[in-house]
Amino acid sequence: MRIVQITPGSGGSFYCENCLRDTALVKAFAARGDDALLVPLYLPILGEEIEAAGAGPVFFGGINVYLQEKWRLFRRAPQWLTRLLDAPVLLRWAARRAGMTRAHDLGATTISMLAGEHGRQAAELEKLIEYLAALEKPDVVYLSNALLAGMARRLKEALRAPVVCMLQGEHGFLDALAEPDRAVAWETLRERARDVDAFMASSAFYRDLMCGRLGLAPEKVAVVYNGVDVREYAPAAEPPAVPVIGYLARTCEGGGLDVLADAFVLLRGRGRLPGLRLRVSGGKTADDDAFLARVRARLDAAGVAGEVEFLPNLGRREKLEFLRGLSVLSVPATFGEAFGLYVLEALAMRVPVVEPRHGSYPELVEATGGGVLCAPDDAGALAESLEGLLLDRGKLGELGARGRAAVEEKFSVERTAAAMAAVCTRVMR
Repeated sequence: MRIVQITPGSGGSFYCENCLRDTALVKAFAARGDDALLVPLYLPILGEEIEAAGAGPVFFGGINVYLQEKWRLFRRAPQWLTRLLDAPVLLRWAARRAGMTRAHDLGATTISMLAGEHGRQAAELEKLIEYLAALEKPDVVYLSNALLAGMARRLKEALRAPVVCMLQGEHGFLDALAEPDRAVAWETLRERARDVDAFMASSAFYRDLMCGRLGLAPEKVAVVYNGVDVREYAPAAEPPAVPVIGYLARTCEGGGLDVLADAFVLLRGRGRLPGLRLRVSGGKTADDDAFLARVRARLDAAGVAGEVEFLPNLGRREKLEFLRGLSVLSVPATFGEAFGLYVLEALAMRVPVVEPRHGSYPELVEATGGGVLCAPDDAGALAESLEGLLLDRGKLGELGARGRAAVEEKFSVERTAAAMAAVCTRVMR
């Protein structure tokens, strides 16, 4: 089976679950004997992952998309200029700037992208099609998320191949758009979703949510859990002697870092966990600076800032070392998380998780047996759950071992690739 995977990149500027999933899938498809080509959009994929997976050039370069949205002149820019603006070094620079991923400022661009061949980036879409048409004909085209659904119609027409699409996290981005862009974007996506042959959702929670939001028939949406390459995760022999709480996600509003910081302040004040530390990693862009300044100010005012480490934008090897050094991981997101790949990454290292009882977290904790749930948006409840687990080293080890076994059995990237291949085979008939 020949699969074209179209995936927005992050330019290495933030923890991108879709990037991590799709680069791992390229390798898993190859191991199955399938031929998968990863095509990045907007920004390059994370450096180490892209080198391991291999990929085509970047299309819909973020700088070109921005300029074409703002100024009509750039929609007819000469090819030498658009190629220059798509240079990887410029795109990586742009990824670090404020506004590249801030939903509030991207309403018009989002609507234009969803409009596909009628949008202001139609010329970029035709460049992508010209590139793909010159290659061996694909059996199926895979879109990494539904915000790309606007290109499905032209891809199907030009390549004569069905289009499948993953659903993961679109609601949070679209709901953050300002009105009237929010309503227009949702309505446009509902209309463009008809062009997609099959959807896959990263959890049953998210399937049900998006079936309701997009008016999709449940039978058109298969639940395909994300997976990780468990062989990359070598757990520590024992949890650290001094308890360490970890956070691994985008360090932005909604990720729950502020809730975790408040819980950490409470735990340090109780004094029942001597030497307790908090280590924070994941993606950070200039958009997150104001939020992080507020979190740091809370920690400083409580006199615990010296016990907290901020380690943004770690590479793959450094991220694995970060996970290996944790006692427990908690990302208490305040929105309905569609999946949470960091849960699998922690469990693969035998590090249990403490998560709020909403979104996909109950589903993942139940499926893995590797964590504890608490009331959402409640620093006190989070502190109680973290303390209870960290004081019971036997339970800490038991949950970690159970979680690692569940990831090996149910959440390997090989299982994800097999489930996706089954969906692709069905739409190819």
